[in-house]
Amino acid sequence: MADPATYRPKPGEIPLDPGVYRFRDAEGRVIYVGKAKSLRPRLSSYFQDLGNLHPRTHQMVTTAASVEWTVVSTEVEALALEYSWIKEYDPRFNVKYRDDKSYPWLAVTVGEEIPRVMVMRGAQRKGVRYFGPYGHAWAIRDTVDTLLRVFPMRSCSAGVFKRAKASGRPCLLGDIGKCAAPCVGRVSPEEHRAIVEDFLAFMGGQTAGFERQIEQRMRDAAAAQEYELAAKYRDDLMALRRVLEKQTVVLGDGTDADVLGFVDDPLEVAVQIFAVRGGRVRGQRGWVAEKEDEATFPELVQNAIMTLYADVAPTAIPREVLVPELPADHRAVEELLTERRGAKVTIRVPRRGDKRRLLETVGHNATQALARHKLKRSGDLTARSRALEEIQAALDLPEPPLRIECFDVSNLQGHEIVASMVVFEDGLPRKSEYRRFTVRHEGQNDVAAMHEVITRRFTHHLRALERQAEEGHDPAGGPIDPETGRPRRFAYAPSLVVVDGGPPQVAAARRAMEELGVTDVALCGLAKRLEEVWLPDEEDPVILPRTSEGLYLLQRIRDEAHRFAISHHRRRRSKSMVESLLDPVPGLGETRRKALMRHFGSLKRLRAATVEEIREVPGIGPATAESIVAALHDGESPAPAVNTATGEILED
Repeated sequence: MADPATYRPKPGEIPLDPGVYRFRDAEGRVIYVGKAKSLRPRLSSYFQDLGNLHPRTHQMVTTAASVEWTVVSTEVEALALEYSWIKEYDPRFNVKYRDDKSYPWLAVTVGEEIPRVMVMRGAQRKGVRYFGPYGHAWAIRDTVDTLLRVFPMRSCSAGVFKRAKASGRPCLLGDIGKCAAPCVGRVSPEEHRAIVEDFLAFMGGQTAGFERQIEQRMRDAAAAQEYELAAKYRDDLMALRRVLEKQTVVLGDGTDADVLGFVDDPLEVAVQIFAVRGGRVRGQRGWVAEKEDEATFPELVQNAIMTLYADVAPTAIPREVLVPELPADHRAVEELLTERRGAKVTIRVPRRGDKRRLLETVGHNATQALARHKLKRSGDLTARSRALEEIQAALDLPEPPLRIECFDVSNLQGHEIVASMVVFEDGLPRKSEYRRFTVRHEGQNDVAAMHEVITRRFTHHLRALERQAEEGHDPAGGPIDPETGRPRRFAYAPSLVVVDGGPPQVAAARRAMEELGVTDVALCGLAKRLEEVWLPDEEDPVILPRTSEGLYLLQRIRDEAHRFAISHHRRRRSKSMVESLLDPVPGLGETRRKALMRHFGSLKRLRAATVEEIREVPGIGPATAESIVAALHDGESPAPAVNTATGEILED
């Protein structure tokens, strides 16, 4: 481990100009690239007391052996140089956005004399017009096959084209009318180019004109009693409409935009992109990346935008880029994209309307992509085994923790305190063993609540052991209820208890276990901010590598406990709010309140309901429905409640 003082630049040596800097390790490899509006304060921040640095920054500066910088004149130049270096050196401490696969594009080689339509992957080339990307190559081939009857352009390879030209006979596509056969001179290069331009215009969103044109040709042919020709135009029209049906209209103004959705956790970030052209979704792509540094959300957005447009042709950059939050240097990013596209590019956050709803849809897709990624990773038996072995080694356990229980506390400013217990066995969730707790003493803080919950959990366990002993079962091996054949509640002891929090929560849990005489169960805490693993009575945390399967499993267990606690909190709060709001309504008892919640599902939907909609609930008459509406809308609506620990809105 290197000492940053050994390679720290001399005072006054670092300029105040904007620029880009590189940290190198002892072998000369670039391990981190960054940019700054002013190099001196930014680089000086890396050489402060190591104890004040973020753990990942601490690891980077102690891995590095030298630092160098390049001065530029503007922030835009710094941005461009930073991403060109990241692409060139692939530094290990930068966030690495990479596609999880190579996406296929529908490509037209407009730079050739006789352009060709085909499927292409990889980096985009000059002289090629791209549409997409698509999820599957077969989707492109299906679209092209349908459109070739309307726009009979060349789709054959160079070898097939040359052989047909040499022999004077077209290929099968030319014989069946899906190619105009420029290879044998049925159309001139100029006529074929006109067909290609029509195809490009249709794929670019100019669809209405082609539909009207073909429909008019069909009617003219029918009026002239050329019924076979009219039938051909009819089939062409149906083919166009089939293609359009597959491309959903999402923006009524026919705009061109890329919509980016994000979801991140402390270790990974998922990105989804919808390419909207002419108001229709033309393609979708996405990836999941590991977060190697402490990048903020605006920095993640900026990294994704720069990665997305790093290798694309200028024509593939849209007029608008819609994001959930503006990138860190959004003016510089806009200027750089505008310069590359040759026309104005706007990056903005939609606040309402169709674009906002589309952004939410893309964000939901990003959430699903991250969930699928985690599920795929957790379903790997080898990875799960390695995770348990890494946890065993990191916590110095005698054997892998085959049963892990995690506890999380959720509260709203000291009220409605609840807790959750989730169980993972062999690295997989065992949901039948999940338990919820309602903390009995209001006004407690999270530490006192954790002590109460751990006490209650192990008190139940000790009582279960006593019952087994009274029934004549071996306390170590008889947790099954003889009457039901199912495991007794709290009968199994965990191999490892994980609490959501740092040293205070770990100390409270340890104190509760010691008070009950439980000394054979391992304990640790997982702190959210830095993903540190805390052990009882230890001054320093255990730092697991960012790529550790053990850390990934602990994080997944902690996140599941948090989700389970929040869901319990929401249900309790919604129920209590309904009761308090509807108490003044005469004749509305508990049974009718339950019927209302079953019918509408949440307080939000009930508040939005009209008198007529409420009257549809069995047992609710006109007068009662009017009283309910009056009670729900009496005075100003309160601000949504927020969990003080996470900032998450709790009201459904």
